[in-house]
Amino acid sequence: MAEQENYRVAIDILTCHLGMSFDEACSELGLAADDASAVRQMAEIQQSLMGVRGDQK
Repeated sequence: MAEQENYRVAIDILTCHLGMSFDEACSELGLAADDASAVRQMAEIQQSLMGVRGDQK
């Protein structure tokens, strides 16, 4: 899980600061399709949780 979190930070940097797509960033990091899918799923869960937290304010 910690390894996926490290990838998520790297993907965020590549997508936000270098303008790459999610798939381009995963390819740049050498992630296999299964790894990229797991990171994408984790990112979606994190984003949905952030939306829930934002609603509670």
